[in-house]
Amino acid sequence: MLMQADFPLIEISIADQALRLSTLDACHLFSVSTAAAGVGERDGSGQTPRGWHRVRAQIGDGAPKGTVFVGRRPTGEVYNHRLAQQHPQRDWILTRILWLQGLEVGFNRGDGVDSMRRFIYIHGTPDSEPMGQPRSHGCIRMRNADVMRLAELVYPGTLVWIQPHSFSAIPCLNID
Repeated sequence: MLMQADFPLIEISIADQALRLSTLDACHLFSVSTAAAGVGERDGSGQTPRGWHRVRAQIGDGAPKGTVFVGRRPTGEVYNHRLAQQHPQRDWILTRILWLQGLEVGFNRGDGVDSMRRFIYIHGTPDSEPMGQPRSHGCIRMRNADVMRLAELVYPGTLVWIQPHSFSAIPCLNID
């Protein structure tokens, strides 16, 4: 049986390119974009790691929508089309960052596989970027409004389950 301490819970389905947030009174479903290179835990792989994680740090609370982050610090820029043209190769990390820490030693935590040392985040991306398609460099990208909403509902320590399977077998239900 789930206890109050188990909520909120973030689940990410690689197959569905979706993030599901379950709280005690609601279930939220968001479209995401995970790694173009698929799933995997190895350093330098560019893949989205699987398994149990937790939100280690939440960065950007109160920052305007579209705030640009480099090295987890706001640059003072707010994303726009002109800025994108000036920096066409930049991997845009916008609005909020939920920095993930792996919880499974030897799988997604520790030497050669550490999600936190790989700087794996849930973060905002330009709204022009497609969701529902794997296109990131390993992180979980979200629409800016969606990542702002997610950040309002979670906190450091929130559990995150990243799995390759579809949510279709377990529907998003409100929890009584």
